[in-house]
Amino acid sequence: MLLLSLSPRAADTGWLQAPEHPPVQVRLVQAAPYDADAGHYPTLLQVRLADDWKTYWRSPGEGGIAPRLQWQDSDNVAEVDWRWPGPERFHLLGVETQGYQRDVDFPILIRPADADRPVRFDALLTLPSCTTICVLTEYRLQLTLDPAPILDDVLSHRYQQALSRVPRAASLISAGDWHWDPERQQIAVRLEHARDWQQPEIFVDDTEEAVFSQPSLHIEGKRLEARFKVGSWDPELDLDGRALRVTVTDQALAEELQGQLQRARLAPPAGGPGLALVLGYALLGGLILNIMPCVLPVLGLKLNSLLLGHRSRAQVRRPLLLSAAGILLSFWGLAAFMLILTWSGARLGWGIQFQQPGFIGFMLLVTALFSLNLFGLFEIRLPSRLGTWLATRPGQGDGGHLLQGMFATLLATPCSAPFLGTAVAAALASSPLVLIAIFTGLGLGMALPWLLLALFPGFVRFMPKPGPWMVTVKWLFGLMLLATSLWLLSLLAPWLGQGPALALAALLVLLPLYSLLRRHGGRGLLFGLAGLLLLAAAAGTTALLTQSSWVSPVKDELAWQPLDPARIAREVAAGRRVFVDITADWCITCQANKIGVLLREPVYGALQQEDMVLMRGDWTRPDAMITDYLRQHGRAGIPFNQVFGPGLPRGRELEVLLTTNQVMDALAEARQ
Repeated sequence: MLLLSLSPRAADTGWLQAPEHPPVQVRLVQAAPYDADAGHYPTLLQVRLADDWKTYWRSPGEGGIAPRLQWQDSDNVAEVDWRWPGPERFHLLGVETQGYQRDVDFPILIRPADADRPVRFDALLTLPSCTTICVLTEYRLQLTLDPAPILDDVLSHRYQQALSRVPRAASLISAGDWHWDPERQQIAVRLEHARDWQQPEIFVDDTEEAVFSQPSLHIEGKRLEARFKVGSWDPELDLDGRALRVTVTDQALAEELQGQLQRARLAPPAGGPGLALVLGYALLGGLILNIMPCVLPVLGLKLNSLLLGHRSRAQVRRPLLLSAAGILLSFWGLAAFMLILTWSGARLGWGIQFQQPGFIGFMLLVTALFSLNLFGLFEIRLPSRLGTWLATRPGQGDGGHLLQGMFATLLATPCSAPFLGTAVAAALASSPLVLIAIFTGLGLGMALPWLLLALFPGFVRFMPKPGPWMVTVKWLFGLMLLATSLWLLSLLAPWLGQGPALALAALLVLLPLYSLLRRHGGRGLLFGLAGLLLLAAAAGTTALLTQSSWVSPVKDELAWQPLDPARIAREVAAGRRVFVDITADWCITCQANKIGVLLREPVYGALQQEDMVLMRGDWTRPDAMITDYLRQHGRAGIPFNQVFGPGLPRGRELEVLLTTNQVMDALAEARQ
């Protein structure tokens, strides 16, 4: 035992932890014997970061400080070569940074001044670590390096893993033109891959005067163009002729290359729909939202209210214009909210509020109260004097009309209907002015029916005169809102639990029946139940006659696996095809795709073939990985489907509304 204790072992500082900052631990350990050919001692700096703490890359981005070593107190050390693995990007409070989270290992190559003399390494490591706050912590790293230490296999393996993550000199990636546009304050880096791009990340080392934002990427075959916005404190910044170092990571690839910028005027980025086309998509997408099952009752209630009382043109036009204004205000509010979240670094997506139980609960409360009010369970009456005062004031009820339009907008947001997804994705990826313009187009599209009725209010005169039939229509609208409430309750069930959700659903169904019994007695309740049964029978008959269009002939027994972006390339390399489906319980279009295409032959059979790998991302609840995956592909909403395979190594994105031919063609192309 004494002889073993005296035998040489790897130099190791042990795990160091500052008492004032326990989330971070560091260790410096000799990872291999002295490399006489390369002339250095291989060591490994290991950093362990708890929870959401992160540290920075050599080029930290807009905020943060790069870690640094001060090793001047060392003995017989000529040079220290710090090797940096490929970093990640982080967004917080509107600041973009580049670095590492959780565990990271840095290869440190220590070169002695004299290989025949002992090496004593004595360095002060200054390590920044951040969440919403940042802490600078210092660690004293001291160890005597051994030319031939005894090492274990685990440590050697970790060192080799760390080296494999360090970008190497470019061999598969080659550089094209690198341009600097001082007017746009942008640089464009053009690269070419000898094989095919998968999910590339491009990083540019910051300079003393400039930092470079997360780039927008445009890929055509093996060619890629990355455009970076340039931030600088220098108003006269000129990068013409400046040499830059670029780091490229893509699946298992990590390479570095250098190039020189040349002044040039950059053309608008190629690819993607133009602004005029996207605005057209926005108008169509907003218009289609009016026929969503959640929005249609609100429009019906508005038309129903116009049948009551006097029907002068002004009295018809004003409420409609106010409701249209409410829709526009809502979309402008959504645009402002998304701008704030974008600047704060939050992950965005169309419909993400339906991932929050608080929002779903609030919408459930509102729709349920509106529904029960229509059923006559309660009425809110103002004091007579206040009611008389309001009735004699011009523009009475303006706030209510505005709220109706805003309420319709909130109910519409979980639907990524055709054309809507393209418009929202373009908005979130564009400048603030373009985002506001696109959301204005969405609002105008949704408000279009209201505006047309306001322009031609005489149309309301052709509608039936007020009478007892309106009570029936009132109950019909109440049933539609009740159905909306039950749908919202089904989205809330995962948080409430099955028992409480069923109890609340039973209460929502029984309360209208109680209102019917209280107002019209047993006979009224009997007639009401009979009417409901007739309505259910009519709906059932319609459903039976049309079941070939919506009933799935098979159960969903497909072998879905959780979405794993890093695994896709490995499956394709092994000759398999991958079908990606990102969905959510609250996404109506996703359910339509599932029932109408994915669970129908021939698609259902094709997805069960032996070479198919099915990956599903469930976005019902917030998931940062899924959100990042959508953003990488320029999407802000769902559904989102992709097909990969040997014939489609970069993948093919499918349309929002799936069709059988489209899916089958993509699967066939992926096999080639």
